[in-house]
Amino acid sequence: MKTLAQVIRAVLALVTSMALLGATPVFAASVPASVAAPVPSVDRVEVYKARHQMRLLHNGEVVKSYQVALGRQAGKKEHAGDNRTPEGSYVIDFVKRHSVYHRALHISYPNPVDFQEAAAKGERPGGNIMIHGLAEETPMALRMHRLFDWTKGCIAVTNKEIEEISTLIQPGTPIVIYP
Repeated sequence: MKTLAQVIRAVLALVTSMALLGATPVFAASVPASVAAPVPSVDRVEVYKARHQMRLLHNGEVVKSYQVALGRQAGKKEHAGDNRTPEGSYVIDFVKRHSVYHRALHISYPNPVDFQEAAAKGERPGGNIMIHGLAEETPMALRMHRLFDWTKGCIAVTNKEIEEISTLIQPGTPIVIYP
C-alpha cells in the first residue's frame, strides 16, 4: 500500500511528464493561478504613490501588484508627524507578526538623506513607517480603505494581502518609493 506522499509524488511526476510533452492536465484550468504556480521570491519592492500601486518584483519581473492607501497628506515625508509617506530607497528590515494593523513589514526610513534634509530644517525625520494591514477588517473598512489616503505615512493593504506579502518578502529586501 502506497503512502499519501508516494501518491502525491507519482501524480506530480505524471503531471510534469505531461507538461514536458505539451499536454495540459484537465484539472489545470480549475486550479487558481496562486495554487498552480507558486510566486517566486521577491527581490525588490516598488511603490508608485501617484498610482497608489505597490509592485513586488523578482529579477525585474512583476510577480504581484497591489492597490494601496498612503499617508493622509500628499508629498514627500519631511519630518515627524507630517502624515506623509516617504520617497526614496530603503530596505524592509523586519516583519512584525503581531501589529495593531494585523501584520506589518517595517521600512528602514529614515535613511541618511532623510536625516540630513530634516536636520537642515531643524526637524526630526520621524520613523516607524511600515507596510501594514487594517486594524479592523470590517466590510466597511474593506470598502473604504482605498477610497482615500488615511495612514500616518505608512503603506496600507488588506489583511489578506499583508499575510500574502509577508510570506513573499524577506528582511533585507530593497524597497523604492516613488512620487
